[in-house]
Parts: sequence; C-alpha cells; structure tokens
Amino acid sequence: MTVMDDWVTAACAELGLDPAGVPVPTVLELAKDVAHQVLRPGAPVSAYLLGIAVARGADPAEAAARLSALAGTWPVELGGERPE
Repeated sequence: MTVMDDWVTAACAELGLDPAGVPVPTVLELAKDVAHQVLRPGAPVSAYLLGIAVARGADPAEAAARLSALAGTWPVELGGERPE
C-alpha cells in the first residue's frame, strides 16, 4: 500500500465514503493537466469541481476528460501556462 492509498482510505473513512469508488489516477491526471496548462491553483479547484459533477451524476472519467480537454485548449493570453 502506498502513502496515497493510506491517505485516500483514511480520508474516505473520515467522510463516510468508499475508497474503492475514488478514481485516484483520473483525479491526478486532471490536476496535472490543469496545473501545467492553466495555472497551479486551478488544479485543486478543478478536482473539487469534478467531485461536484460526479456527486450530481456525471461519469468521473468523462467529466475529467472534458476538463482536461478544456485545459489543453486554454489560451495562453488568458493565463495558460505552457511547458517549454
């Protein structure tokens, strides 16, 4: 078990959630995309928005893919950060 697994398990226990339903790789990929292509503080906010969408019935993988695609097209002139 990794530290991430331990954290997710403990956080889920605290919130009364099933850790098996947490798509950790999907959330991390979304956070990476937003942090690198839009702005770093947008990563946790985007993860929160993903959580709200999923709570309202959205498919986690589809919603994350949509947000990642949006981040990939985010214009530099609007503050998007582009890796060099």
